[in-house]
Amino acid sequence: MKVVVTGIGLTSALGNLNQSWEKLLKGKPAIELYQPFAELPPLPLGIIDSQPVDLTRLTEQVVGAALKSSGLTLPLPECGVVIGSSRGYQGMLEKFAKKQLIGDGQPDNLEKDYTSFINLLPHQPAIFTASQIVTTGPVLAPMAACATGIWAIARAVELIETGQCQQVIAGAVESPITPLSIAGFRKMGALAQTGAYPFDRYREGLVLGEGAAVLVLESAEFARQRSAKIYGQIRGFGLTNDATYGNAPDLSGKSAMLAIAQCLDRSGLSAEDIDYVHAHGTATQLNDRHEANLIQQIFPHKVAVSSTKGATGHTLGASGALGLAFCLMAIKHQILPPCVGLNEAEFDLDLVRYARESQVENVLCLSFGFGGQNAALAISHNC
Repeated sequence: MKVVVTGIGLTSALGNLNQSWEKLLKGKPAIELYQPFAELPPLPLGIIDSQPVDLTRLTEQVVGAALKSSGLTLPLPECGVVIGSSRGYQGMLEKFAKKQLIGDGQPDNLEKDYTSFINLLPHQPAIFTASQIVTTGPVLAPMAACATGIWAIARAVELIETGQCQQVIAGAVESPITPLSIAGFRKMGALAQTGAYPFDRYREGLVLGEGAAVLVLESAEFARQRSAKIYGQIRGFGLTNDATYGNAPDLSGKSAMLAIAQCLDRSGLSAEDIDYVHAHGTATQLNDRHEANLIQQIFPHKVAVSSTKGATGHTLGASGALGLAFCLMAIKHQILPPCVGLNEAEFDLDLVRYARESQVENVLCLSFGFGGQNAALAISHNC
């Protein structure tokens, strides 16, 4: 059964889908120096507004944009929902924990607060989405670290392929700019000091960014019946795990290459069929070197490669969903987005330095997460 994309909703530090795409093509990063927390020093961040974004409002916004893009109207009583997040409401939970441990001189109204503890559990963005679209269909909330976005869309594809749903709203949302996230990544030495420069010889590390992307997926037959606009076809995916380290990839690359091999096999594509690879490209020393090695081994013909994190920042669990949205835009406009922030490449790859007009039929999107989560998903121009 063919699964197609009929709607896209996206919000990043660059703006909405069209704003993000236009700025991305111009090579304009949204990363600026911010100090959202007085107890921590200023750092480059990809912030949607002046302060950390509210996750519920962000989710509602991107789901609404995806529905508008798809031409669907509410209610959607049989539509499935697969919305993931690797951080969820961590920022709010940190605020509550700080209040309990330190106190702020204000009365403790946790039980009376409009955001009760139940509404801050990790699966709530998916539950809120189900309520927003008025569905009684299946609701899933995958968590796979920075591979969450692709995992969520892969689960949605399975719901359609197995006949459980004809339509699924799928993607990932992330509001990762919190004191604990910043302190944790600083402790690891993973944060950049000036900006994100994927695959650059002088890259400094990752830059945290806020963002969300949601796709409307449908069976091709159902989409045709309602004369829906089709952005592209989901050809296949590969999902594996290193089962080795908690916060580093297995440098042998065996399971990561297996995920890509599974994806190509299930898609009916060869490495030579791929016109563009949207890389995970976090701009950390280890990830970029590991990923460049994978791409060099699997694509010896030097496929075009770029990472968009130099423009948006690293949106953690949402990054794969944002990447897929940008891949669909590349197919729609037949333009490859640049690797923003790249100045002097360290690796022998065909890195897209500037927006490049190109024939774009088959695209591969990659995500790699803590715990060795490996995800690859292939998208094609709809046939």
